[in-house]
Amino acid sequence: MIRGTPSRYGVYLAALDPTIGGKLAKARPVVVVSLDALNRHLETVVVCPLTTSLHPAWRTRLPVTCAGQSAEIAVDQIRTISTQRLMKKVDTLSASHAAQLRGLLAEMYAEP
Repeated sequence: MIRGTPSRYGVYLAALDPTIGGKLAKARPVVVVSLDALNRHLETVVVCPLTTSLHPAWRTRLPVTCAGQSAEIAVDQIRTISTQRLMKKVDTLSASHAAQLRGLLAEMYAEP
């Protein structure tokens, strides 16, 4: 478990097992998308997992480089997890990728 408060757009190694159905499982990087104000007060965070199974044509995925490796943020796999699942911080999204992620989240989940 990490020490301190998880930060928005921080990339953390998270223990995602057990899962049910088609969710991405095992220990993998996730990007925190919940607001820092919530992260300070709740024992949960909203995250999108990262995957190295790349699908460039999928509009629900955002390509990034994380800890020197090509990956995609799986926005279609967004979920809330306990902060106890966060094991360590491994990276932080660039300002550009954070802006792209906000745009993709709005496109997918906001009212048209």
